[in-house]
Amino acid sequence: MIGYWLNAKRRGALKSARMLDEVVDTQLPLLAAFDEERRRRSADYLAELVKLAGAYRGYARGWIDARELERRGGLVMTELHRLRAGSAARLTAE
Repeated sequence: MIGYWLNAKRRGALKSARMLDEVVDTQLPLLAAFDEERRRRSADYLAELVKLAGAYRGYARGWIDARELERRGGLVMTELHRLRAGSAARLTAE
């Protein structure tokens, strides 16, 4: 029973990684239409999503445990919040 639960968790992690890949693949072509600053900010966001997808894959393959996945996910979320705060600060300054 534990093996089934673990496999379900790993399948879920792979599904999450694929979903993040789809978001990145969909958004990446749109960057070409942005000005340089917006393109850079958007690329930074997408890079963080790629990192998170990689962490999910590492968990699914058994390379990292759930605690490490949570740690890496927390780092990505912290960076996304930082990027968002920086974008908001630039918008209010303009």
